[in-house]
Amino acid sequence: MNAARNPRPTVVSEESLNHPRSLAAFRGTKLLAGGYLAISVLTLAAIALLRNDAAEVNTAVWVRGSIVVASAFVTYLCAVRVARGSRSAYRRLRIISGAMVVAIAAIIALPGTFPMWLKAEQAVCGLVLIAVAAIVNGKHLRSLFSTG
Repeated sequence: MNAARNPRPTVVSEESLNHPRSLAAFRGTKLLAGGYLAISVLTLAAIALLRNDAAEVNTAVWVRGSIVVASAFVTYLCAVRVARGSRSAYRRLRIISGAMVVAIAAIIALPGTFPMWLKAEQAVCGLVLIAVAAIVNGKHLRSLFSTG
């Protein structure tokens, strides 16, 4: 790889990745992202089980449940790649965690479209993602991924 063409490596050094603060941040991020994925998959399973109850599951619930599982999967994959030092995954994780919190706030605020149980589940997911966003936007990881 030519240093003149790519002055910033795409992967953080092993020494920086193995720093105790880095390891703690990565562990927390992966745990939270994994929890978000587990909650999302369980919610989609609940949607499938409740599919015959029109008061609890409508098309919007199916669409939202599917989107959340997909975003949770991408979030988890990014968290794993961030722990391996990927700068691009770090950028993606920052964007996804923030964007999903905004989307979740909109879902909770929308009157009538979604049942209360889904709004409660989304609130839990939102809290988990706020924690992810706090970690990845924290001073340590920002400095870790901004230096070349």
